[in-house]
Amino acid sequence: MTDWIIQTISELGYVGIFLVMLAESLFPPIPSELIIPFAGFAAANGDLNLFGVLATATVGAVVGMLPWYFAGRFFGLDRVRWLADKFGRFMAFNADEIDIAVTWFKRYGPIIVLFGRLIPLIRTLISIPAGLSRMPLWIFVVASTLGALIWNTFLTMAGFILHEHYHVIEVVLDPLSYVVLGLVVLIYLYRVITWKPSKPRD
Repeated sequence: MTDWIIQTISELGYVGIFLVMLAESLFPPIPSELIIPFAGFAAANGDLNLFGVLATATVGAVVGMLPWYFAGRFFGLDRVRWLADKFGRFMAFNADEIDIAVTWFKRYGPIIVLFGRLIPLIRTLISIPAGLSRMPLWIFVVASTLGALIWNTFLTMAGFILHEHYHVIEVVLDPLSYVVLGLVVLIYLYRVITWKPSKPRD
């Protein structure tokens, strides 16, 4: 995967960064930890502009999150609640817990989206509850842009400063993706085992 990312950015430049970051937001297995440091390295070499890298990467990340946001928004909370009542154990949530989660998201959604962009895997999944809670699109875009810009700036500058040793970032940060994935799986299994149906409504 690393070779494909390097080849895409090397051959297509800013368009390559945009496309790879778009794919990263759509498909969680493609981690930005492998993408942006190389772009920072290319900027340090003078092949790309540093601010151009940041802008292109951030726009690509945000555009890639929009399909998940609209999927949650158009699928709708009522359908998700119905699925939770019917197949709740496999979803690991019942309808009451979904209502609580949506209430929290309506209250703290922008903060959750902003910081969720800094966490592997979560950065993609966070778009779905944002859509389900019908967070205003402009708020979602602003929070997503800020979060993506913070993370992209960190990775770009790391690649820029480390220069030809940019791959060290992959060695340090890539395992984090597997740790987060492992925690998500463990939490899911725990929720499946301890799941209880929602309380009947009057």
